[in-house]
Amino acid sequence: MTKLLEQAVEAARRLPPESHDETARVMLQLAGDDELVVPLTDDERVALARSKAAAKRAEFASDEDVRAAWAKHGL
Repeated sequence: MTKLLEQAVEAARRLPPESHDETARVMLQLAGDDELVVPLTDDERVALARSKAAAKRAEFASDEDVRAAWAKHGL
């Protein structure tokens, strides 16, 4: 393991416990483990179903809506 990777792992250890799983998922994706399955909550399943239905109806955010969302988050 390189020194930089050791530093990254140590930094991950210092994160709050609720961040550990997400950090691990990102690391596994970067390492090429594409078989990782992330379970969805019921709320996430509902939101995903709504999004898919809206996409089928070609209902997408307008350019103005997207710009407003970016501005809200300083992007």
